[in-house]
Amino acid sequence: MRGIETPITKLRRQVFTEVAKVAFESDNINDDIEAIPYKITPSDVPLYRDSIYRERAIAGERVRLAMGMSLRPESQPVHITSGLNESNISDKYYEPPLMQVIPSACAMCEDNVYEVSDQCRGCVAHPCQEVCPKDAISMVNGRSVIDKDKCVKCGKCKAICPYDAIAKKQRPCAAACGVRAIDSDEHGRARINDKICVKCGQCMVSCPFGAIADKSQIFQLAQALKKGDEVIVELAPAVIGQFGTDVRLWKIKSALKEIGFAEVYEVALGADIGAITEARHYVHEVKTGKLPFLLTSCCPAWSVLAKRTLPEEMVEAVSSALTPMVATARSIKQKHPNSRVVFVGPCAAKKLEASRETVRSDVDFVITFEELAAIFEAKGIDMETYEAEEPIHDATGAGRGYAVAGGVANAIEECINEYYPGTEVLIEHVEGLSECQKMLLMAKAGKKDGCLIEGMGCPGGCVAGAGTNIPVARGAQAVRKFVKDSTKSLPPKEYSEIELP
Repeated sequence: MRGIETPITKLRRQVFTEVAKVAFESDNINDDIEAIPYKITPSDVPLYRDSIYRERAIAGERVRLAMGMSLRPESQPVHITSGLNESNISDKYYEPPLMQVIPSACAMCEDNVYEVSDQCRGCVAHPCQEVCPKDAISMVNGRSVIDKDKCVKCGKCKAICPYDAIAKKQRPCAAACGVRAIDSDEHGRARINDKICVKCGQCMVSCPFGAIADKSQIFQLAQALKKGDEVIVELAPAVIGQFGTDVRLWKIKSALKEIGFAEVYEVALGADIGAITEARHYVHEVKTGKLPFLLTSCCPAWSVLAKRTLPEEMVEAVSSALTPMVATARSIKQKHPNSRVVFVGPCAAKKLEASRETVRSDVDFVITFEELAAIFEAKGIDMETYEAEEPIHDATGAGRGYAVAGGVANAIEECINEYYPGTEVLIEHVEGLSECQKMLLMAKAGKKDGCLIEGMGCPGGCVAGAGTNIPVARGAQAVRKFVKDSTKSLPPKEYSEIELP
């Protein structure tokens, strides 16, 4: 479903847009928030569900999540705006957990179940029955039938069926979760184990019912702008192509400043600092034997997974370099100490990174490209026809390439080759959390010693993040062209000596 316009993407966009409009324009916030579900379903004909009542109830939950608030209890009558006073602020806000399943929207999909379809021809050989180790398959009325109580889900029947008549039914959100953080509640609805979840958002974009959503800070950001605060944007490099094929960075900067943002910087600036810093770390720590390997730090989902997977004595192998988001935010705060910084990017996990307590982020708000598109719509800006431009040249091709899987390791390798010539670099890069998990286990076992290992939680890298607007392939192509057209390819070596408070 990624990269195509579906009723789910339209619905999400409409909710974000309506919430942004209320934040920017409303003088009667309570009433206008309560009215949003009726704008989503304006008549007595449901657009998405089996009834207008269920549809509006679900829309109400989406509105709460879009305002950073938690879902309402199912057993009590609670207004959509309950708790609004805490949310109606111009500061960073959301009630944990970040990612939630909307119970009334969940279709209670079966998970990991094998089932015989109408494709079964009742063949004489019935190999499915012959290979089943638990005698769970029998022939009934000339068709194979699987006894689910006996089935151990080994998949042998599916693998051997000559007609592909046996299907493995998987819950889409669980299949997309690389850390197995999704199970079922007592009603059979999806449930996220927050202790395991790394907030990558792949479950959210994989659910065809739109039953999973992350919390947003779009409401609080709009309030800060409305209040007149000095809010500065840092744009992730994956932004290229997200608002139209011909919408380049200069147009996006101009549109953001028209909305009221004080200034716009490239997060690729922080990526440049990270690339040269991690190149130095690799040369001085891995090649000298101080560390067994070096793990890149820019992807928060990968970083959290690594710190959970590796033993304590190996955790220092996760690079101590500031992530591009944090490095850029700190450089902004040096120049604009009284400003508020908003990271605009493709990633749901960045919302959690910005709020962590172990490392000061200097990031006041995090919104995704999807949420920014809603702000543009709320402010009446059509990026496809927008013409104004303002130059921006903060970074090199190396930092901009961080947006695509393999781009981080490539940038670090190029820096090593340029500034530490003759150094042999062993590169590994892995994408998707299940593959990341395998790589970490191999590193833990000593099979990746001497390597620089790039991990990306989303398959495809940042351009595949849960908050993107376009197909992954198109996003990757746009970023690669952006890198190629950059006036400078590598950051100067002095960047490795930059000390950000």
